[in-house]
Parts: sequence; C-alpha cells; structure tokens
Amino acid sequence: MARAELAEAVQRELTVFARRVRRQPQRLGQEVSFVAWSMLSSIDGEAGTRAVDLAGRYRLDKSTVSRQVGDLERRGLVERATDPAGGRGQVLRLTAAGRRLLDEAAATQRTELARRVAAWDDDELAAFAAALQRYNAAEPD
Repeated sequence: MARAELAEAVQRELTVFARRVRRQPQRLGQEVSFVAWSMLSSIDGEAGTRAVDLAGRYRLDKSTVSRQVGDLERRGLVERATDPAGGRGQVLRLTAAGRRLLDEAAATQRTELARRVAAWDDDELAAFAAALQRYNAAEPD
C-alpha cells in the first residue's frame, strides 16, 4: 500500500475512533460528556488548574471553557477556590461528587478498553500503546 493510501487509512480509523470516543459516555450510561470528562481529568491531574489553563490546553475560547466549567459547578462536580499563589485568579478542584464520577467513568472506560483488546497479545498491545504515544508526541502544543 502506498504512503498516501496508508495515511488515508489512518485518517479513516482516527475518525472512527474520535466518533466512538465522543459517543462512548452516553453508550456506557455515563452522565458526563467526553469534553466534561476531559476537563475533570485535567483539573484532577494538575493541582492549581484555572479555567484559563483549560482554555489553553484544549485550544478553546475562554467563554467556551467558562460555560463548561459553569456546568460542572452547577452539577456539583467542581468548585472554585482562591489561588494559593495569590492574585485574583481562582483554581478549580474536584468535589467529592466529581471525584466519584471521574473514578466511575475511568473504571468503565478501562473495562471497555480491556474488552476491546482482550484477544490481543501483550506484544500487540505494547505496539499499539507505543504507536499512540509516538503519534501524540508529534502534536505541537
């Protein structure tokens, strides 16, 4: 297969993957969208995360992130706190409900992934992980 055909095949599969990822929370009965789950994961993964940090990380407009964070706050999943570094900024942190939801969603997603790759041997899974890591490392920040 020529390089251009391989690139097209990869693009097709990435599109299927992206659609599946966006659809997965609803399909698995989770009450959080992929965007919300991503934001919860980022808030959890980096102490001191502010809404502006999320906007930069996901290359979104600040108003878009503000709406998303507002929704997470209304749902009781995140709360704002005074930035311990000072200034007027506020940091985001998970509430107990946000922690539970994130943990449940992660467990469900791990189970789904394990089901999908159950027939793969360790070498195939390692090769897939390495290819994804290499692909994602090529993405400019």
